[in-house]
Amino acid sequence: MVQDRIEFIREDIQALQDQGLYITIRTIGSPQEGWVTVDGQRVLNFCSNNYLGLANHPRMKEAAKKAIDDLGVGPGAVRSIAGTMSIHLELEKRLAEFKQVEGAISFQSGFSANLAVIPALVGRGDIIFSDELNHASIIDGSRLSRAKIVRYEHCNPGSLREVIEQETEFRRRLIISDGVFSMDGDIAPMDKLADIADEYGIPVMTDDAHGEGVLGRGGRGIVDHFDVHGRVDVEVGTLSKAFGVMGGYVAGRKEVVEWLRQQGRPFLFSSASTPADVAACIAAVDLLEESTELVGRLWDNTRYFKTEMKNLGFDTGQSETPITPIMLGEASLAFAFSKKLFEEGLFAMALGFPTVPRGKARIRVMLSAMHSREDLDTALGIFKKVGRELDVV
Repeated sequence: MVQDRIEFIREDIQALQDQGLYITIRTIGSPQEGWVTVDGQRVLNFCSNNYLGLANHPRMKEAAKKAIDDLGVGPGAVRSIAGTMSIHLELEKRLAEFKQVEGAISFQSGFSANLAVIPALVGRGDIIFSDELNHASIIDGSRLSRAKIVRYEHCNPGSLREVIEQETEFRRRLIISDGVFSMDGDIAPMDKLADIADEYGIPVMTDDAHGEGVLGRGGRGIVDHFDVHGRVDVEVGTLSKAFGVMGGYVAGRKEVVEWLRQQGRPFLFSSASTPADVAACIAAVDLLEESTELVGRLWDNTRYFKTEMKNLGFDTGQSETPITPIMLGEASLAFAFSKKLFEEGLFAMALGFPTVPRGKARIRVMLSAMHSREDLDTALGIFKKVGRELDVV
């Protein structure tokens, strides 16, 4: 009998199922809106990163359609050979203006942007000082760089200062922190990190995936939120959350952007973004520059929902942003809670170990400008009912 060469994969999948860690992926059958069709059922959408409701915005769709008519469906090459189209350069110019920096370079995703920029800035013999709760894309980009990774306590400038003082052997150094942390919704103290970077002469980088379109004037992000323009050397952003499309970028000093055009591996070795995606991203920048209405509505919804959830007796953790964790503790309770929410018509996923630490399982609610006050009240009623049924409140 021939040995099954992938039996180990079946065993590993079974182990995930036995431990309750197997991910069941639901299927969306409608555009991303306040209500969506999930596995054939119409439910309130409290899962999406579509902060401003732009993923199905008429102007975004029109821009994408026009780009297809004008430029086709694909770029046909990597950016460094024959894939850089005029529309890519237009997006990068607009992003730099929006972020108030010298330059920007776009990538296929925010994840790709981190994989591009970190190994281009540091390597063997260098040190990265990384917040202990940084996103997986920062972790992976740091590992690829082969620099020494030194973690500091989450959002603790004092801890950062301590590890900097302890590490005396280095060629180059780099401080990296998420802007908004995706599991807890708290905000990095970017002003204090910039102070430390200035003091020690270390470049500082932030991944502002969940701050773009959310924090700052008209959604310009965490650097604008803390007014530390010119003091954060590298800003990584995503175009798949508040911007509602797909892609990522790095913004900052013009020398960083030029270096990434020469050394950023996803730029050099992966096909460019499609004209339709890029055109829709430009339309998103237009909308954000024209009005702060959507950002204002997002924050109105956030304040209302969080206040009412706390009044009901729910624990929303340390969140300072529209990311609202409903802290439940044990993973089994969180998954049971999510299942009952779905049965009642609300789509909000449970997160447990290893995504979050053991004993800190939660339902992560993602609020959006696309939700009406009626939607929020409906959600609050469902949370109240399920919370009582499961003895949470």
